[in-house]
Amino acid sequence: MKKLLISALVLSSLLFSAQTGKRPDNWFNLDPANDKVNGVSTERTYKELLKDKKSTTVIVGVLDSGVDYDHEDLKAVMWTNPNEIPDNGIDDDNNGYIDDIHGWNFIGGKDGKNVESDNLEITRLMRKLKPKYEGKTAKDFKSKEDKNELKFYVSLQEEYKKTKEEYEGSYNQLKFIKDALSSLNARVKEELKVEKVTAEELTKYSPKDKEETRSKIIAASIMKSANAADIDAVLEEVNGGFEQIKSYVERGLNTDYDPRSIVGDDYANSNERFYGNADCNGPNSFHGTHVAGIIAAARNNGIGMDGVAADVKIMAVRCVPDGDERDKDVANAIRYAVDNGAQILNMSFGKKYSWDKNTVDDAVKYAESKGVLIIHAAGNDAADVDKTIFYPCKKFETKGEAKNFMTIGALSWQADDKIVAPFSNYGKNSVDIFSPGVDIYSTAPKNGYKDASGTSMAAPVTAGVAAVLKSYYPALTPEQIKTILIKSSIKTYKGKKVIKPGTQNELVKFEKLGKNAGTVNLYEAVKLAETFAK
Repeated sequence: MKKLLISALVLSSLLFSAQTGKRPDNWFNLDPANDKVNGVSTERTYKELLKDKKSTTVIVGVLDSGVDYDHEDLKAVMWTNPNEIPDNGIDDDNNGYIDDIHGWNFIGGKDGKNVESDNLEITRLMRKLKPKYEGKTAKDFKSKEDKNELKFYVSLQEEYKKTKEEYEGSYNQLKFIKDALSSLNARVKEELKVEKVTAEELTKYSPKDKEETRSKIIAASIMKSANAADIDAVLEEVNGGFEQIKSYVERGLNTDYDPRSIVGDDYANSNERFYGNADCNGPNSFHGTHVAGIIAAARNNGIGMDGVAADVKIMAVRCVPDGDERDKDVANAIRYAVDNGAQILNMSFGKKYSWDKNTVDDAVKYAESKGVLIIHAAGNDAADVDKTIFYPCKKFETKGEAKNFMTIGALSWQADDKIVAPFSNYGKNSVDIFSPGVDIYSTAPKNGYKDASGTSMAAPVTAGVAAVLKSYYPALTPEQIKTILIKSSIKTYKGKKVIKPGTQNELVKFEKLGKNAGTVNLYEAVKLAETFAK
């Protein structure tokens, strides 16, 4: 699930800026020592360590919701299949995918239609298991396998009910706020004859009844806390969160909704490879476009923003809908990216249940065998992933774990005890490193730019750093890059107490939240990579 922060924390996410204030421009590329912010030292590294070095082009696969490959800040850095002729309806390079110019879409059909919204995985599992286990007890089954699956179904039922109630509550809460603020906004604009209702204008307005008085209090509180310029800015965020939660309520958690027929594959066949279409942008590519910009938006072109990595090509592989991604699609996305030359994969998605983990594990192993590094977002549930597994993960279903797989937590730009993003998942044994993930300004569809927060943003910062290392030191293996990123990470906060994600003020030592107590840093990573090269 490419869960945006607002859908996870609802109203508190609107107030998130109250905790963070206004972030410095381009902060994730800045330097901790010189700029006094927890960036990865991109600008300093290019200026001091890489200015006289030669680089080689690195292909980074962005496995996500799609990428706007025509964006002004991305079109120059998009991967273009050198052996495919655009729009001729022929598989010119014989790789099994017709007209895959900038990547591929595994959640679209041959007729050009696309899956935009899908179920959560828990909903798909409920739909699968309910006919067999609904109303049954252990006495109704003989085999140990069936009895164990019955126990799983019972626990699944409880989690499904709880999740549905939470999302429906969030839906009602946001609908109330959205309707109240929309009505108030229109009324104030009309009465005061203004185009935007700022905090100053709001103080001039006298509410007509108790309902408007309450709406005015809510609007003033949110604008102040979120440092919003006007009610329109607040409504933009509220509407975005409302539409996403509405999608989860109406489709994500609806057992009667199943859009897979759009794709037209044999879903029961996990080995099926060649399905989908060439629309690697898709109907809603904000998430993937934002991720791609963080990694590689064209540097020093005088527009928009600068990505972390300079000599990179972005391969767009669409496999994540509004809802939970399917394991079959993720596995095929990994294999497609690997087979077509990607050396680093960014996977900013995750879910609490897995339909077919072995299929994904096999794809991760395939990537490892081909020397491809996988960077994965830890998730935005403020959860301990040592205790609650989020999929995909580096641990294999059978035994062992992937050596080419890194799990990334999110940092705020604020110092001291607020260093860890309050939404970030964590885990002393599972999260490899922390990276900037709060108020990250990056590309949005149709030549737009926008701030976004999440471990979904932290992962591509790390992927960008990894891509720079691979670009200037191409002989490095995924395991070596992982080692360099970890060993070179800044240990400023080791031994210091920080606010534990998901709490208001519970303090824990930073090293309790991740296995290496480090924050990723390109400057230190390049210095260490130089010693590896020698």
